[in-house]
Amino acid sequence: MKRRPNLTIRFVAGTALFSVVLTCAAADGEQLLASRCAGCHNLTGPAPATLQALWDRKGPDLFYAGNKYKALWMQQWLQKPTRIRPAGMFYAAHIKPGPKSDEIDDATLDKHPALSPEDAKAVTAVLMQRKSGSDFVTAGAYTPGTISSSTGEMMFDKFRGCLACHEIEPGFGGLSGPEVYTAGARLQEDYLISYLRNPQAWDPKTFMPNKHLSDTDLQKLVHYLRLLSEESER
Repeated sequence: MKRRPNLTIRFVAGTALFSVVLTCAAADGEQLLASRCAGCHNLTGPAPATLQALWDRKGPDLFYAGNKYKALWMQQWLQKPTRIRPAGMFYAAHIKPGPKSDEIDDATLDKHPALSPEDAKAVTAVLMQRKSGSDFVTAGAYTPGTISSSTGEMMFDKFRGCLACHEIEPGFGGLSGPEVYTAGARLQEDYLISYLRNPQAWDPKTFMPNKHLSDTDLQKLVHYLRLLSEESER
């Protein structure tokens, strides 16, 4: 894709100075989204309104990516994508027939294409501008803090049952939901607070249950997710 340098046009009308900045990077990012991402991702909303639409979803919705993902993680991941959902978006569609009713058929899962550093930067820039659901997010809702690994794991696994659907490290945990050992690096903390408080506000038909968590438990869970990410990076 041929790129042109940014063009700045200035002119004076009366005493006011008007500036028009045309950036091809944004345009290129939107073009890349349309040509390479729209086939699997919902870029404009709304979220699936029926179970059939939920089952047919090929990739996560991106019309609120700017409220959900961390830009640095997104830009790096797009260059070297790895599978975040071990069994894809809809677990039941990727299970092998046979005596093991929960064995994933990797042959049914598509690999995410990798982007060049330049394209990853352009796509990330336009994704960060997609901020549907801003009314659900309270800036500063998360208060940075710490939690011990044992306390966090007990809360996540025993008290809340989250391990049934999510891996807390590679090969340990459920496979029907996204891994969570990268969630702290991947997802914005204020979004996590909002989503964990009410998943259905973001995704009405999601299988993610509303655990009706207290504000204290919400903070502790996000502390734990951040801790998992830090441990996975060591």
